[in-house]
Amino acid sequence: MSRRGAVQRKVPCLFVTEVKDEPSAKRERQPFKVLATDTITGKALEADVHNAVPTEKVDGTCCYVTTYKGLPYLWARLDRKPTKQGEKRFKQFLYSLEDCKEFVWNIEEDFKPVPDTWIPAKDIEFSNGNPLPDENGHMPGWVPVEKNSKQYCWHSSVVNYEAGVALVLKHHADPGLLEISPVPLSEILEQTLELIGTNINANPYGLGNKKHPVHLLVPHGAFEIKNPPALKQNDILSWFESCMEGKVEGIVWHCHDGCLIKLHRHHLGLPWPLAETYLNSQPVVISFNRTKYNYDFEPKSLFHHFSMLDGQRFDRLKDIKFDV
Repeated sequence: MSRRGAVQRKVPCLFVTEVKDEPSAKRERQPFKVLATDTITGKALEADVHNAVPTEKVDGTCCYVTTYKGLPYLWARLDRKPTKQGEKRFKQFLYSLEDCKEFVWNIEEDFKPVPDTWIPAKDIEFSNGNPLPDENGHMPGWVPVEKNSKQYCWHSSVVNYEAGVALVLKHHADPGLLEISPVPLSEILEQTLELIGTNINANPYGLGNKKHPVHLLVPHGAFEIKNPPALKQNDILSWFESCMEGKVEGIVWHCHDGCLIKLHRHHLGLPWPLAETYLNSQPVVISFNRTKYNYDFEPKSLFHHFSMLDGQRFDRLKDIKFDV
């Protein structure tokens, strides 16, 4: 599979942002909004964002495929976060506005423990052999998704390590058509992907249901935007509001140097999720050749259910139903 930049750290916004109070949102957890200005950031310009590839920002949870126990494995995102005391100390420093000083973390004492299998994300900085927190005080990282994991049960439902495959949603060779198929984990090694589905982020794409949950992996950068707006706030706002291709959570620009730049609808004060999304406006076909993988999938598994739909076409992702 073709690949684009991987998500190994927090992706910066296209525009300079500013925090605005929301007086009407007193009862909400966050009484303020982070909104975009009309100024493109220096980082985006330096990465040549004007010549980058714009892709749909898919609403899910970030995953990573890399080696574990000598095999390609799916890994779940797990950021190592500060303890309450560490976070308190960090916030006190931020509010003190001491720009001339650099905050010094005590890695052993200031952070919550993580599993022994945890690994830091590739792009974070190190000091004396220790990973350093980002500007938000978090250490992005990953933990392997074990077979039949209870904590990561939705992650584990989209991989089969014995057959060495993952359930992936991507473009079909025919234009305008999506495809769900098993993909060898070896083909997506060192890629990051988004896990979407019934029990992820309130299921904005309407996949499956409580009785028969459906989850899928989407490689980052898989859905290129064919008719993108100009990189001006008003043009992007109009694109989000007025065309079907703009009914997405946001845009991620994949720059030629590997840098990623994003813009979320929320940055422009627009709502998400939507009743109708661009991802759900496209037909989808199930391509599942069971003989190719020579493996007898468990009857209750997603792999088995999708294999029974091989060759079937649906008008929308949310129309996929299993006969069980």
